[in-house]
Amino acid sequence: MVTIDQPMPLAVCDAGPLIHLDELGCLDLLSDFSEVLVPEAVWVEVLKHRPDALAHSAVTFRRVRPTDPEPPALEAMAQVLSLHTGEWEALRVALEHRPGLLLTDDTAARLPAGNLGIVTHGSIGILVRAIRRKQRTKLEILAVLRMLPSQSTLHLKRSLLNSVIEEVERQA
Repeated sequence: MVTIDQPMPLAVCDAGPLIHLDELGCLDLLSDFSEVLVPEAVWVEVLKHRPDALAHSAVTFRRVRPTDPEPPALEAMAQVLSLHTGEWEALRVALEHRPGLLLTDDTAARLPAGNLGIVTHGSIGILVRAIRRKQRTKLEILAVLRMLPSQSTLHLKRSLLNSVIEEVERQA
């Protein structure tokens, strides 16, 4: 069990959380991970869409390439789910760096991750965990959640966002 005072294990990032957390001014919430690994294809995608995110002063990102052979199960799932190169590389790097955490907002990447025993969180999960980790107050996170539709390109059903906001409001 990780306590608030302990560093989090390493995180492997897909492009979505890097882009969305930067849009929301919350990329610093990744600073408590022991390492933040960014696969090569993800690095290129983020540079294209949000280049300043990778230069954030509070977080040191390490650009990596998968080195282990691709597991046959992942290869099959990648084809069936039409994973993009960044998601595929993020899954491979996460497999190589267990027990790390895969940060992705993509449902298609979460399915194989779950099948391969990789723990995932998305941008919303990182925001909510910031309250427990005492990185932001509940009121600060509620303000970020409420501005999410206008300040971020994260596609999220309004009903899901409302449920998250209601759940955060109920927290002590």
